[in-house]
Amino acid sequence: MPESAREVIEAVASAFAELPGELPADAGIDGPIGWRGYDDARARARGRTGESESVVCGVGKVGGTEAMLIAFEFGFLGGSLGSGTGLRLESAFSRARELGVPVVSLIATGGSRMQEGMRALSQLQRIARESALTRKAGLPQIAVLREPTTGGGWATLGAGADVTLAVPGAQVGFAGSRVRPPGDPAAYTAEGQLASGHVDQLVEPGELRSKLERWLRLLTTPAEQAAPPPPALGGDGLPDTGWAAVRQARAQARPHTESYVDAYFDWREDLRGDRCGGVDEGVLCGFGQRDGTTVAYAAQCGTATRPAGFRTAARLVRLADRLGIPVLTLVDTPGAANDADAERAGAGPAIAELFAAIAAAQVPVTTLVIGEGGSGGALAFAAPERTWVTPDSYFSVTSPEAAARILKRGEDEVPATADQLRLRPQDLVELGIARGIVAPAR
Repeated sequence: MPESAREVIEAVASAFAELPGELPADAGIDGPIGWRGYDDARARARGRTGESESVVCGVGKVGGTEAMLIAFEFGFLGGSLGSGTGLRLESAFSRARELGVPVVSLIATGGSRMQEGMRALSQLQRIARESALTRKAGLPQIAVLREPTTGGGWATLGAGADVTLAVPGAQVGFAGSRVRPPGDPAAYTAEGQLASGHVDQLVEPGELRSKLERWLRLLTTPAEQAAPPPPALGGDGLPDTGWAAVRQARAQARPHTESYVDAYFDWREDLRGDRCGGVDEGVLCGFGQRDGTTVAYAAQCGTATRPAGFRTAARLVRLADRLGIPVLTLVDTPGAANDADAERAGAGPAIAELFAAIAAAQVPVTTLVIGEGGSGGALAFAAPERTWVTPDSYFSVTSPEAAARILKRGEDEVPATADQLRLRPQDLVELGIARGIVAPAR
């Protein structure tokens, strides 16, 4: 049996003030559609759980952050969504906007309540509107997927959250266990949703409070100014030729993305996945604390960036922009993946999505090229007029090898082609592509 709503609230919050539990005026006996025995079922649920509905809502203190907590009581008719649930959720979201606090949904539900028919299903539209209004107000929403999270609860509060956490082993999916077709059961688990890019992190129950404390702090303490570019972690010697710049950027021994991100932030939490079924392990996105305030990051890790990577980065930039959090991007890629699978997955539209997200951002975006800057796949991560480069990097219209092929040159002409492309760090500054070359930390 899953933990009760109040047990979960007690596990994550140090204080909690419950909202009044308003209930709908049912039309007739046994609910809005006259389902025989519905009143008795609700009475049994109240006696078993001590709750009058399937959600408990109120303002709680999670670490140092006040938040609206929405906890599902699975023991009340399977945590199902009915008219009363919708009313309580509407009240909770409205109160969160009045107070200007984030919303944390602790979900355990089997979906819409059969005994209320379409009246129950229509609550999903009510929930979606409340979530949209809260998003428009610039308030973050975090979901915790407990056992189970299926149906409309997953398709609104769960999948619609800004950050989605899940308890390992939880059943997570739009189709519940009694209605799904035969097939791969792993697809309907927290682990399966993580692998598919629909869940950001798995969190053990005992670590849930500390994880929520970290996420709430990250999403509510934006830095007030643009993120400064990180200092170079390698040497400060500049390459004499274009080909030397390329070889230096491709060297395995130079500092890579993880080193830059770890050195830049005091601590951080990663986002995962594009919410379209894809994960690119070569793109690292998330939020980090630096000197007590938050900066978002979207970083390439040296591989060819796949469509899921561009979409995940665009998701990160849009979320940071809505929450007023400045963004740091790190460029390091030979270019966008251009194989047939990448084309079928929408390489062009995904790159366009990231270009648009950065172009539309109202928060400042800072870019540092730390390795290879290969063509449009690299440029999509870069901020116009706020791009810096390290001494061991290059940025080029395409790779010297591809440029030679396009110009029908032989392999022996690749180094000379690299020189002609003017891709060295000092060339990029002279051309106005980069604002400057960052020096190593002193």
